[in-house]
Amino acid sequence: MKRILTIAGSDSGGGAGIQADIKTITVLGGYAMSVITAITAQNTTGVQGILPVSPEFIGKQVDSVLSDIGVDAVKTGMLFEEAAIEIVAGRIKKENIEKVVVDPVMVAKGGEPLLVADARDALVTQMVPLSYLITPNIPEAEVFLGRPIKTDKDVREAARTIHGMGAANVLVKGGHRTGPALDILFDGRDFYEFEKERIDTAGTHGTGCTYSSAIATFVGQGYPLRDSIEMAKGFIQRAIKFAFPLGSGHGPTNHYAHIARECSRYETLKALNKGLERLKVLSIAHLVPEVQTNFGYAIPFAESAADVAAFPGRIIRIHDRIETVAGPAFGASRHIASIILAVMRYNAEYRSAINIRFSEELIARCGKLGWEICSFDRAMEPKDVKEQEGSTLEWGTDSVLSSAHKMPDMIFDRGDWGKEPMIRILGKDPNDVVNRIIELVG
Repeated sequence: MKRILTIAGSDSGGGAGIQADIKTITVLGGYAMSVITAITAQNTTGVQGILPVSPEFIGKQVDSVLSDIGVDAVKTGMLFEEAAIEIVAGRIKKENIEKVVVDPVMVAKGGEPLLVADARDALVTQMVPLSYLITPNIPEAEVFLGRPIKTDKDVREAARTIHGMGAANVLVKGGHRTGPALDILFDGRDFYEFEKERIDTAGTHGTGCTYSSAIATFVGQGYPLRDSIEMAKGFIQRAIKFAFPLGSGHGPTNHYAHIARECSRYETLKALNKGLERLKVLSIAHLVPEVQTNFGYAIPFAESAADVAAFPGRIIRIHDRIETVAGPAFGASRHIASIILAVMRYNAEYRSAINIRFSEELIARCGKLGWEICSFDRAMEPKDVKEQEGSTLEWGTDSVLSSAHKMPDMIFDRGDWGKEPMIRILGKDPNDVVNRIIELVG
C-alpha cells in the first residue's frame, strides 16, 4: 500500500479539502496521511469562516509524518498564506520529494478566497517549480496567465505559461467551460486531451480536491502520468454522476461510488442466480416469448451494459420448464441492460428487470393486481432512434418514465413490423422481480 500525503485545509462539511482527499486516497487503495493548513467552517452553501494553522505547526505535522512513516506522493491543496507555502515548499525540497501534485486552490466554489492575494507570488515562485503536476481550473489558470481564457488556444497558452514557471506537467481543467468536460495536459512538448461527458448537477463540491488527490494516488502507486489522469478522470466523473443530494447548495461528490460498484459484483451475480433458481420451480414456461427471456440485475451506480448481469444465450423454454445455457455474467444482454440502465436514471434503486411474453390477458391480470402499468408505442419511435441498432428499448423506457408519476411495475409494447410485442417487469432486485412473477401466475 502506497503512502499518500495530503497537505490542505479542513472542510467541516466533508465534501472538499482534507476530508475529500482522505476518502479518495482510501477508496483507491492508498494509505492516506494529512497535514492540515487551515480549519474552515464550511457547508454546501459556502465558507463561513477560516482559521489558519500556524506555519510552525504545519511544519511540525509534515515532520512527524515524514520522519516516521515516509511518503510515496504528495498532494497539496489549500495553503492559504505565504508563510505556510514557504514551510511546505521547504520541507518538500529538504526531503527531495519528486511526486508532488499541486492543486493551486485559490477560491472556493461560493467565491470565498482560499489563498490570500499576497501569497500568489509565493505559490508561483516556490510551489510551481516543485510540482510534478499542477492542476489549475480555468479561473486559476487565468490568474497565472494574467488574462481571461475563452478558447482552446488560450488554454494551451496558459499551460505553456505555467510550464514556463517551472512545473514539470500542467493539467488545465475545463470544468468551468461549456461543452464536454475537457482537460488539457501539457508535458513541455506535447498536449493531451482528457474528455468526459459533462454532467448537469449541483453535486460538484470538492471536485478539484478529489480529482487531484486521485491523480496523486495513482502516481504514487507507480502508474504513468497520463494513465493516472485517465483513471482519475473516470473516478471523478463517477463521483459527480452519483453525487449525494445533500444540503441546499453545491452538494458533495460520491467518493464511495467507485468502491461500491466493484464490491457489489459478486453479490449481484449471486442474487441473480438465486432469482433464477426460484423461477425454475415455478410453472412459467408459457411466459417465455419467441425471442426468449432474459433476466438482469445491475450493480449499484451502473454506467453501461458491462455493469449489468444477465444470462448468456437467454432463458429458454424446454417443454414445460425453463433453462439456461450458462450462469449469469456481466455484459451478457444489451437489451435487458438498456432497460435497466434507463430505469436507473429515474430511480437508482430499481436495478432489475425481466422480459416475458405479451398477451392482453396478462395485461388485464396486472391491472387487477393493482400494478402500475405503462406502455410505449414503437410506431412513435423517431427515425434516427430506429436507425440505431438496439436503441428502441432505451427510447421506449425513457419515453414512459419521463412522464410517469411513479415507478411502474411493468412496461409493455404491442410490437411493430418484425418486432415481437413484449412485457418487461421491473423491480429493485431479482427477488422483487420474482415476487411479481409469482403474483402474476397466481
